[in-house]
Amino acid sequence: MSESNMSPMETWVEVSKNSDFTIYNLPFGVFKNKRLSPRIGVAIGDKIVDLSVLDQEGFFSDMFLPEGIFLNDCLNELIDLGKTQTKKIRERVQELLLADNEKLRDHSIRGKVMVNRREAEMLLPVKIGDYTDFYSSMEHATNVGKMFRDPENALLPNWKHLPVGYHGRASSIIPSGVPIHRPKGQFKDPDMETPGFGPSRRLDFELELAFITGKSTKLGDSISTEDAEDYIFGFVLFNDWSARDIQAWEYVPLGPFLGKNFASSISPWVVTLEALDQFRVDGPKQDPEVLPYLQCETPHSFDIQLEAYIQPEDVKQATKVSTSNFKYMYWNIAQQLAHHTVNGCNINVGDMLASGTISGPTEDSYGSMLELSWKGTKLLRLDSGEERKFIEDGDTVILKGFSEKDGIRVGFGEVKSKVLPAK
Repeated sequence: MSESNMSPMETWVEVSKNSDFTIYNLPFGVFKNKRLSPRIGVAIGDKIVDLSVLDQEGFFSDMFLPEGIFLNDCLNELIDLGKTQTKKIRERVQELLLADNEKLRDHSIRGKVMVNRREAEMLLPVKIGDYTDFYSSMEHATNVGKMFRDPENALLPNWKHLPVGYHGRASSIIPSGVPIHRPKGQFKDPDMETPGFGPSRRLDFELELAFITGKSTKLGDSISTEDAEDYIFGFVLFNDWSARDIQAWEYVPLGPFLGKNFASSISPWVVTLEALDQFRVDGPKQDPEVLPYLQCETPHSFDIQLEAYIQPEDVKQATKVSTSNFKYMYWNIAQQLAHHTVNGCNINVGDMLASGTISGPTEDSYGSMLELSWKGTKLLRLDSGEERKFIEDGDTVILKGFSEKDGIRVGFGEVKSKVLPAK
């Protein structure tokens, strides 16, 4: 069934009104619980559909899938089957969950198939071979340029001509719920004669999305903007933790290193490109005109509302500190992937490419504490009465994201992580 032109669907599964995991979504993830080994599932409402049980009961028998494909601790092998197969699997689950379809609803195996999400531990959804982080929000790049360079000429000369990016550390990408320790490193304030060393004093979050590649290429091959989405499986929320004081001292001349590589947190459910197709929008006008290999004939931007929250230790309620949107991105996903591979760089299934901080045009839509506190010159007041310039020990940072239109909601859940003191 077409994602962009579908009739309203109802499911026999109880799904709350504001659930991110509707029948229109059905994201893939990897989970386990006290009785189940790691396996692949699909989220709907407060339940997880255990795909391995459906497979064992013959619900996918006409697809001739590899034996045990869903009894994996990552999605890589499943994604590697190709979009034709993964779309069929998702659409089959969608059909089985329709209100008037009794095949699973009235089946004796239903209780075994439907797992309570609250009882499950979500794992890293893919084995990430390589990770790249972009710098694709013009508002964010402009704000940072004003702070650290020239307020009158904030953008770097190359910024509007290519998607700026850097290669990050894949080994320190962790799933939601895993706490991080405050990083240590060198820093040098303007009033310091020599650098100091210690725990970061300016720990920050970055509100981002990341896409996961679904096809591999050979060394020397390039991907065009026209074909780029064929190589993109889906999206996760991405918190690219940043130690701003460490980063500021080390980033010249080669860019981020210890200020970034200590941790990045992602949401566990991978929302497919197909589920987001109905929320496609035109991106910002690009001026000057980009080079031919970066030009796009169709829109590759999406209306995805993004939110960031801070919850201090021993405080029950988190405070929303930012509301942004993925549609603000100047450089879209097709341009990012085309630029990444134009020199012949090969990609593999499960690679992760993050958007960079997603900031909007207003102060309440800035996607990092660096901007919200304007380099630490402003205090951000939380609902608890506490104030913040940057993230403190004991704080939990929560990022959320969802698309909603015409009564249809497709969301990512959340990525949540608590900051512990430096080791």
